[in-house]
Amino acid sequence: MTAAEKYNRKKKRNEIIIFHSFRLFSMIVLAVLFLILFFIFIRGYKTISWEFLTTIPDEGMTKGGIYPAIIGTLYLVAGSIVFAFPLGVFSGIYINEYAKDSWFKRFVGLMTNNLSGIPSIVFGLFGMSLFVNTMKFGDSIIAGSLTLGILTLPVIIKTTEEALKSIDNTFRLGSYALGATKLQTIKRVVLPMAFPNIITGLILSVGRVSGETAPILFTVAAYFLPKLPKGIFDQVMALPYHLYVISTSGTNISESRPIAYGTALVLIAIVLVVNIFANGLRMYFRKKVKMN
Repeated sequence: MTAAEKYNRKKKRNEIIIFHSFRLFSMIVLAVLFLILFFIFIRGYKTISWEFLTTIPDEGMTKGGIYPAIIGTLYLVAGSIVFAFPLGVFSGIYINEYAKDSWFKRFVGLMTNNLSGIPSIVFGLFGMSLFVNTMKFGDSIIAGSLTLGILTLPVIIKTTEEALKSIDNTFRLGSYALGATKLQTIKRVVLPMAFPNIITGLILSVGRVSGETAPILFTVAAYFLPKLPKGIFDQVMALPYHLYVISTSGTNISESRPIAYGTALVLIAIVLVVNIFANGLRMYFRKKVKMN
């Protein structure tokens, strides 16, 4: 066997080892994910009923349902996305398409990365100081939504940047050659092509916002509120905080634990449904781009 044959054989063996290693790691990740879902489902599915989903909690939240918490969570997710998604997309467009390569652009990128690493409880304290106390919103939906929106901004900005960078520059040059302005090029060429990947930022944001407890603890969440909000300045119950309360309060553990697992299962289901909708939206825009 020649040296070249030995080298090729060794190279092929290494590739096989690496391939199977990556495959094993992927299977481990999937196994952990399904184990968590199975664990929550087995312990929570018996609690799920029409009454559980459509009635208010009762008897120290050991009886009744979680309807106000479901509605409150949907309000907070929608409010935060309405605030953060347009602002994050516009910021990403400015940084990638308009800002020149300078120390300022690099500084903004560094601060965006640092912002994404700040613990969520710090955002909660910031939201309480600014929106609840300084701006006099009080504990309200708008204060909680704005706090959660700031929490998700870095993810949306970075996702938008990466989506815009993935568009080949020849599309921009071709648009300019046809007489289009920079704004027209971004609006009619670059953004439609990048939008399916921008939706990824929306999906990640929804997943993070829906499960956060610390930010809403200081800005909006109520311990027990057996009614629905009438406006954006009202408090609401929310599934993450509801889950935290019934898991850590001094209520009867044997009675509250099934409700805790049922609440966790509902929260996972809501995130799953919203992600499926967002993925469907991404596929729709991707097909639209291909057709054009």
